[in-house]
Amino acid sequence: MVSAHGGRPVAGARHRHRQVKLGAYVTFEGRAWQVAAVAGASVTLVGEDGQTASVLSSFLFADPTFTVVGSPATGVPPWGLLESVPERERERALAWQRHIREVETGLPGGPASGGTPRPEYDPARRSMAEREQAKADELARLGWPQVSRATVRRMRARYHASGLLGLVPRRKPSCATGRADERVVAAVLEALRRQRGRSTGTLKGLRELTGQILADTHGPGAVGLPAPSTFNRLVRVIADPLEHPGRPARTSTATPVRPYTPTVALRPGELVQVDTTRLDVMAVGEDGKPVRPELTIALDVATRSVVAAVLREEGTKAVDAALLLAEMAVPHPARPGWPGHLRLAHAAVPYDRLLALDARLEQAAARPVVVPETIVIDRGAIFVSAAFLAACETLGVSVQPTPPRSPAAKGAVERTFGSINTLFAQHVAGYTGSHVLERGEAVEDEARFTVAQLQELLDEWVTARWQHRRHEGLRHPVLPKKALTPNEMWGALLGASGYVPLPLAGADYLELLPVRFHPVTGRGIRINHRTYDHACLNEHRGRPSPTGPGGKWEIHLNPHDVRQVYIRLPDGQLHEVPWIHRDHVHAPMGETAWRHIRAALGRRGDREAHEAALAEAADQVLRRSRPLTGSTAAAATPSQPSDSPPGTPPAQHPARDPEGSLDAAEARAHDDDDSQAGGEESPPPARFALYDAFEEAEHW
Repeated sequence: MVSAHGGRPVAGARHRHRQVKLGAYVTFEGRAWQVAAVAGASVTLVGEDGQTASVLSSFLFADPTFTVVGSPATGVPPWGLLESVPERERERALAWQRHIREVETGLPGGPASGGTPRPEYDPARRSMAEREQAKADELARLGWPQVSRATVRRMRARYHASGLLGLVPRRKPSCATGRADERVVAAVLEALRRQRGRSTGTLKGLRELTGQILADTHGPGAVGLPAPSTFNRLVRVIADPLEHPGRPARTSTATPVRPYTPTVALRPGELVQVDTTRLDVMAVGEDGKPVRPELTIALDVATRSVVAAVLREEGTKAVDAALLLAEMAVPHPARPGWPGHLRLAHAAVPYDRLLALDARLEQAAARPVVVPETIVIDRGAIFVSAAFLAACETLGVSVQPTPPRSPAAKGAVERTFGSINTLFAQHVAGYTGSHVLERGEAVEDEARFTVAQLQELLDEWVTARWQHRRHEGLRHPVLPKKALTPNEMWGALLGASGYVPLPLAGADYLELLPVRFHPVTGRGIRINHRTYDHACLNEHRGRPSPTGPGGKWEIHLNPHDVRQVYIRLPDGQLHEVPWIHRDHVHAPMGETAWRHIRAALGRRGDREAHEAALAEAADQVLRRSRPLTGSTAAAATPSQPSDSPPGTPPAQHPARDPEGSLDAAEARAHDDDDSQAGGEESPPPARFALYDAFEEAEHW
């Protein structure tokens, strides 16, 4: 005889009902069988069609469809529910269990407990009816109220059907709405339905709407509204928690909560999250006014590495997102003046093997180089633009948009923004705080760094601090108790995923720039009141493009440096076309500064005079916005002494000699050039070199 409980003793009747014995009918693999033989751990079954089968008892009992015909299904009782029962009722149920066992087996602990049954409960001398009556009389003498033989028989049936939980007193579930009028409940539900999807209001407004519904349905004054406090309790009971008046209507809490699924990436570049936010720092804009720059970062989920970070003064463009792809796929060069330990040669990675694959890593900073496989984006305009999607398609990167109103889908990059603000931004002059209540009185006056200088500080901080900071979300399977740094995790995963360099030439960077179409006239190319001209356009002036829409020519423009554009000529190559007044502007100038200058200046004279005036004004604005060392309004240079941490305001250092200022250094360099040239006049040196994509590619 084999027990379906694996030999565990059970209460008498229940034990007999749950046994597999000769002649018993069972269900196995969805078919009906009869037990023909039981030999040790094997059970021989005979089907209705005469087919026989010999199976192990453990395999028989493990089948999901196994049941013994005519007996309740086996199962583990829900002990967790018993713990939620009040202690007094739980003790009463346990007492009933002992009494029922004594009635059925003669012993309070069951047949395996041992001992001698009392005479009135001996199954060999007393019938079940006599034992039930004896137990009812005993409980009545003990003071149990309203106990009869029928009560004992009913409790036995409940114990066989539901186990110990069946002995707990059953109470009729109370209605959630209590004694509230059903007509009022129906009106509240209708009011909530009408408010669904609309702007949320207050409980008072919902009460007025409920009164209107009651008046329209049952007539004015037929059904009265409960008191405001009673009405508020009723709404809290029957309304969905996400639909309560006063809750946000357009956040993730306004939709049903989805099951939490952690984002898992097993190799660098498998999943890269990209997002943009305002940095909590005021910077000096191109026009000399304080601005809050926008920060766009790319975070590798597998290593939690900030593989790319771009700061822009305002309105991050699609070209910034496109160039972000190239920035994360090529090594980051170590900046001049950085300490030697920030180079990749000193990082916890197999540097010699990587250098054999990519010679560009010799001068690289200690930051991972990741070729993304999948980029997770929100539905921002710059990330769903044609320029960004085309760049992803060119580099073979798949784009995965997040579901609407689901910020948790990019939880890693969202949390990284908070870490940057707390670990970096709050130590930089011009920190604004995370909200208005934390903001100082004159934050705009504290701005000391231009956006370009702030970019230099951020790159150095990411390399020196973030990539070497332990992250609680980075755990190696071999050492699960030890948190790793992003660089350590990158080195650990390189052995499994390897490294494949992505070569990008200068032409590749030009292809990533945004595209626009313009005609080539006798004067050249006209864009936003700027004229671009070059000798390479001579053969194509006034002629339509053979490939462009409407006969216009394909133009590539960098919105952050408008001093030159690139045109695709019939030979298929992009050719540089400079602005006719480029020599007047000695620093990169973007569309933002150009719009500011146009708004500040009126039209003066003819077209050529107007452009010359704009170019001169642009040069003056950029010169005024340069930092001047030694004054209260001066901006610190990006390269600071090695003994001062990044982000330290220059006011904390002693004042320097005015001769060491940038303007003085530039003037001395200008004088030296004049003396070396034998007194011949030479053009002033440019603070920033012109953007040359091919020369830039050679530095990587």
